[in-house]
Amino acid sequence: MTSTRERGDDPEDARGGPGERERAVWRRWMMDTTPLRHLPFRRLWASTIVTTVGSQLTAVAVPKQIYDITGSSAWVGYASFAGLAPLIFFALWGGAVADSVDRRTLMLVTNAGIAVTSLLFWAQSFAGLDSTALLMVLLAVQQGFFGMNSPARTASLARLVPAGELPAANALQSTVTQTGLIVGPLLAGALIPVVGLPVLYLVDAIVLLAALWAVWLLPPLPPLDGAGARRAGWGEIMAGFRYIATRHILLFSFLADVIAMVFGMPRALFPQLASTTYAPWGEGFALGLLFAAIPVGAVLGGLMSGTFSRARRHGLMVIAAVVTWGLAIAAFGLSGSLWWAAVFLAVAGVADMVSMVFRAAILQSAVTDDMRGRIQGVFTVVVAGGPRLADLLHGTAGSLAGARVAVTAGGLLVVVAMLGIAAAGRDFRRYSV
Repeated sequence: MTSTRERGDDPEDARGGPGERERAVWRRWMMDTTPLRHLPFRRLWASTIVTTVGSQLTAVAVPKQIYDITGSSAWVGYASFAGLAPLIFFALWGGAVADSVDRRTLMLVTNAGIAVTSLLFWAQSFAGLDSTALLMVLLAVQQGFFGMNSPARTASLARLVPAGELPAANALQSTVTQTGLIVGPLLAGALIPVVGLPVLYLVDAIVLLAALWAVWLLPPLPPLDGAGARRAGWGEIMAGFRYIATRHILLFSFLADVIAMVFGMPRALFPQLASTTYAPWGEGFALGLLFAAIPVGAVLGGLMSGTFSRARRHGLMVIAAVVTWGLAIAAFGLSGSLWWAAVFLAVAGVADMVSMVFRAAILQSAVTDDMRGRIQGVFTVVVAGGPRLADLLHGTAGSLAGARVAVTAGGLLVVVAMLGIAAAGRDFRRYSV
């Protein structure tokens, strides 16, 4: 008679040894890297690692150079606003273009445009032109290229990985982006005194070659409906808005983001809180910790994305994440300790990562391919515009009612509004893949 062990039916073998079980538990908890099995996505993701850090070098260098020239923070604000209008316009138009041309070609052209703009940033800085007007023009051009690139890039993910892997793919992309928001500014701060601003611009231009190479290696991504000759005009942009208005799942997804960001993003109050509530810990240290806490939480959420990225009830996950964000922000407003404040903001960062992963997956999976570019264009506008509206709202409320009251009220308003959306949006609550 053949023994149990000879047949391979030993219970320990069937379940795997202790080491295998530990690795299985580890895989369930840590980041789901399944989408990296797909070579095109892996190339695109790998290029994002370096280009995100590079873009942050320019994001720090531009306001630093403007402040050095003018000595005015107001001009830094004007420059930021100068980049918003072209970002909004070209994101909406770029979404329509992305639905009518090969998205790979569009990404090649726009990435090349961003790289050339970075080279021009380097040239003007190296030449010592010290022109605020030129910097603002270059920033507007760069943001225009970015606005056109973002919808095509994001809409392409649904063609590179299966629908069931979209949450994991978005978690991988967002973790890299959030890490860049931490590492890039720190690296820029360390490099500026050593190598100066021109080198930062040049490094950004060079690393953009990695993005161009990764996109060049992608397969063609033409419109699936054969609508390559479709005109990408105002009518197509408005068709995207009508598409959203008639599909409650998409509409509620955008509303969830607007609610979370406009009512619950208190970054405009960080300087006031650092100089008042958290002054005993040191104003500069407190300010840096407050700004870093949300991105750090988002990165931690991404590293632990195996705990949630396989969930199929995408709508329910968005609702739970936004409510958690609101509660964490309200708790931050109530906290008098800097360390508890950082903890609550980090929890909010984790919730923001979860919300972003599933909102992005909904916008990619619940949309036909001929509309994905336009929907992602609207998404880019919402992501860019929401925090700026929040700055205005929280800054005004903080001046009138006090910073902690404004933060706490904003967080609670997020919870109430999101629960209202959940009650009204039956299809959104039940959406799954």
